[in-house]
Amino acid sequence: MFTRYVLPGIALVTLAFAVVQMSKAQTKPTPLNPPVDPGKSPYGKQMAGAGIVEPETENIAVGSHVPGVVAKVYVKVGQKVKPGERLFQLDDRQWKAELAVRNSLLGSAKASLDKLALQPRPEERPTQEAKVLEAEVNLKNQQKLYDRVKNLTSAVSDEELTNRQLAVEIAKAQLAKVRGDFSLWQSGAWQPDKTIAQTTIDQALAQVKQTEIEIQRLTATAPAMRWKSNDKGEDVPDDAGIEYEVLQVNIRPGEYVANTPGNALIVLGYVGKLHVRVDLDENDIARFRTTFNGTARLRGNPESEFPLAFVRVDPFVIPKKSLTGANTERVDTRVLQVIYAIDTKGVPLYVGQQVDVFLNASR
Repeated sequence: MFTRYVLPGIALVTLAFAVVQMSKAQTKPTPLNPPVDPGKSPYGKQMAGAGIVEPETENIAVGSHVPGVVAKVYVKVGQKVKPGERLFQLDDRQWKAELAVRNSLLGSAKASLDKLALQPRPEERPTQEAKVLEAEVNLKNQQKLYDRVKNLTSAVSDEELTNRQLAVEIAKAQLAKVRGDFSLWQSGAWQPDKTIAQTTIDQALAQVKQTEIEIQRLTATAPAMRWKSNDKGEDVPDDAGIEYEVLQVNIRPGEYVANTPGNALIVLGYVGKLHVRVDLDENDIARFRTTFNGTARLRGNPESEFPLAFVRVDPFVIPKKSLTGANTERVDTRVLQVIYAIDTKGVPLYVGQQVDVFLNASR
């Protein structure tokens, strides 16, 4: 009974279940719409590329001239700063101590030159004149003794007479030496000595300025954007009306920083007018013309549309760095970067925001 009716029934049910499941598996799923539609080109003949919003000055990655420990950070994200304003400062205690030492050496060198310039000292004249008078009196005394012995040749020996004569000669030599010293003192310091002292001052002053420059290098400031020539032909900053915006602050007091290339401690940018850096695929470079205008659409908001105006081309084709995340996107391609000015129409855009760019290639 079981094998005759039940088993065939189970087999038929299993077969029916398998047929239903296979039918469902072969049914195409209903296509799902994306949460946000991608941007669409408004042009019939167009070129497209991925763009990144950047400041008019591009991103200025401020680094440190020297390595050290951060002592103070003067700015915060979103703050407006003018060229020349302080951004951050490294610990300068060692260099300030060095500056004090070099200032003392400079003062010592100046004092040495002043000492030479004040020679001869009026206070030393009585002493110098007394030495000359003492030598003159000594010479007269030795001369009298020699004359007395000379008249008594029969009462003194030849040795005594010779000694008296030599004493007179020694007294004459001493008087000549003292008079020479007095003349040398009266003439003041020797000019080569003054020159050496002045050179020592110049060297000490150069060391002080060097230390002051090292202290200045410990404070990072906002760079100048434009330069002009003054009446003397010197280049001076011309930054009237320019203000940077602090886009990033990547340091805190107490952190150690190094002067490593590419290490952006603080990122600045002049956001008075925003630009879009567009990556054009190397296969589209031949079709690109600088007369192409275009539009940009925000990702996540395809209804937005911002006009673009050509600014310049960076004439260096580079490997692609900005990736969109598409499955068909090649990462080994090279791109030409084109800069466009974007009219934001009052809509807040952020530096680093990605946009889809469409260029009108029908013109």
